Amino acid sequence: MDMEIKRVGIIGAGQMGSGIAQVCATAGLDVLLNDRDPNRLENGLAAVDGGLSRLVSKGTIDETESRAIRGRIKPAHSFADLGPADLVIEAATENEATKRDIFSSLCASLRPDAIVATNTSSISITRLAAATDRPERFIGIHFMNPVPVMQLVELIRGIATEDSTYESAKAFIAKLGKISTMSEDFPAFIVNRILLPMINEAIYTLYEGVGSVESIDTAMKLGANHPMGPLQLADFIGLDTCLSVMQVLYEGLADSKYRPCPLLVKYVEAGWLGRKAKRGFYDYRGPTPIPTR
Repeated sequence: MDMEIKRVGIIGAGQMGSGIAQVCATAGLDVLLNDRDPNRLENGLAAVDGGLSRLVSKGTIDETESRAIRGRIKPAHSFADLGPADLVIEAATENEATKRDIFSSLCASLRPDAIVATNTSSISITRLAAATDRPERFIGIHFMNPVPVMQLVELIRGIATEDSTYESAKAFIAKLGKISTMSEDFPAFIVNRILLPMINEAIYTLYEGVGSVESIDTAMKLGANHPMGPLQLADFIGLDTCLSVMQVLYEGLADSKYRPCPLLVKYVEAGWLGRKAKRGFYDYRGPTPIPTR
């Protein structure tokens, strides 16, 4: 039978995890937010506070609503604390080995009927499900960034995902006030299968000297009506995440058109990962972002 999801556990309190926590709590769900790093957990809860404060300042919600939303989010300091959850969503770094380690350790703490999900943007749902004791209760739930703003959520079934799991996940997304699309379990799914090769091609355009950072972003904003240039968007996503997705596409589809640009690799090797590192295709250390090339 389909499960009504009332309590959600989230593993990973970074930008995605804290955003998922905020939208779940806003929808009236109880949230258990976990991170193995106590500082990241504290920062994630602070990020929720900041997001709610901005909504109050805009008049979207009032102080009473803000306190009620925040009161529904509780820290979970261990996987055992996630035991009461109906649904646990993994939102850790985009690394398959890390995710598999999480799932193999997590399941013993959960109820047998609990659904386990991953927020991966590219990795095989079927492979990740195999690291759990419940592949039939496992599904991909891929939120877009920033979670409180973006309306789309991709749902991805693994080979063993049961219909009831999919229907429960679909109802959960609807309860959040978001729109879901269903993707087959192919590398990078729908959005990133289309978006990341475009970003990678923009980086090749920079690498080959066709245009500067500023001219490439300006061209796509004004010439293709994109709200954000592709290099600016890459910095926002995180260049390490962009590289991870391109590597999944390149390895999973064995097509040279998905080869990550060497310049993207170089930036990641330098630790220039975009906004979160203060440097990427733009330098964010001053009052105004400045192109780095």
